[in-house]
Amino acid sequence: MTTRWILTLFAWVICNNMVSAQSSTDRKIKTIDGWEVSNEPYDHGLINEMAGKISDKIYKQINGVVVIKNGQLLIEEYFGRGRRGKIHNPRSVGKTFASTMLGMALEEGYLKNIKQTLSDFYDLSKYKNSDSKKSSVTLRQLMTMTSGFEAFDFDPESIGNEENMYPTDNWVNWALNLPMASDRNPGDKWYYFTGGAVLLGDIIHKSVPGGLEKYADEKLFRPLGISKYQWQYTPQKVANTAGGLSLTALGFAKYGQLYKDGGKWNGEQILPQRWVEESLQNYHQTTEQGLGYGYFWWQKEYDVNGEKHEVYFCSGNGGNKIFVFKDQPLVIVITASAYGKPYGHRQVDEMMQKYILPAVLD
Repeated sequence: MTTRWILTLFAWVICNNMVSAQSSTDRKIKTIDGWEVSNEPYDHGLINEMAGKISDKIYKQINGVVVIKNGQLLIEEYFGRGRRGKIHNPRSVGKTFASTMLGMALEEGYLKNIKQTLSDFYDLSKYKNSDSKKSSVTLRQLMTMTSGFEAFDFDPESIGNEENMYPTDNWVNWALNLPMASDRNPGDKWYYFTGGAVLLGDIIHKSVPGGLEKYADEKLFRPLGISKYQWQYTPQKVANTAGGLSLTALGFAKYGQLYKDGGKWNGEQILPQRWVEESLQNYHQTTEQGLGYGYFWWQKEYDVNGEKHEVYFCSGNGGNKIFVFKDQPLVIVITASAYGKPYGHRQVDEMMQKYILPAVLD
């Protein structure tokens, strides 16, 4: 290895680190269609300190941080391989989009109500472990993770753990063949069950004209001005509502702002306001301490300088988040790729608590 080659490599590494750590105090955000750039003040020092920790890999595998305040783009930072315009896989954040499409399908009459049961859509006598409890599982219970199946993704030994689903050739059949839990009834308790999100996606796909993917494009993505996105698919080539719907960080921010504005985008009511209000409720306490759950939306509070701030958020493996604050004019997106890492969610919480929220709250 020549000295010249070593010096060239060293210069490239230094340059790359400088670019990845560059913060909003070093450059102005460029305008982009769909967003006005905010001139509101915030604590640049805190954001720079956070960016330095990301660059130094104290916070690992963070790809992007976007803050929307009062409907305008306040902070937009990318790190590592993250870039504006680059789509990102947020894993289970994609589940929440299924509840959005369900709300639209209900509004247009393609589905009757959230009390419809699995027996309305499947002949459950054709599946294993058929019983009255399984027949009674509702769309609402699938969305709130209270379906009562013998399944828990957070338990690697659970028969219904999602990792047992992916190798099969039909995820819907796999889910419907599962037994029901003997110690609880549908609607009783929260247990995270990705298979339930797959069932919901399949039901929507069968119910809306043209299928789920076409319906989502026409009813959600086009009205939001989102053209850059990518679905993953089930083995039956149905848009995968288990997770993995890739958008850009700014695309995720549009989705969050849609909920912040009660279902409106640019003055147009895209999603019924009552559905937004129903979705962003805390219906069940989860097995995760201090976290509540709505229609595929999580709920928690951040305590900043002695003040509590309630937030609803989509969450995906690796530390991916879309935060929608209840009483603050904030939507915050964090994209990350710490997939399967124990620090993925924990470090995002610390970033929010120590840097992002103190920097942008009035």
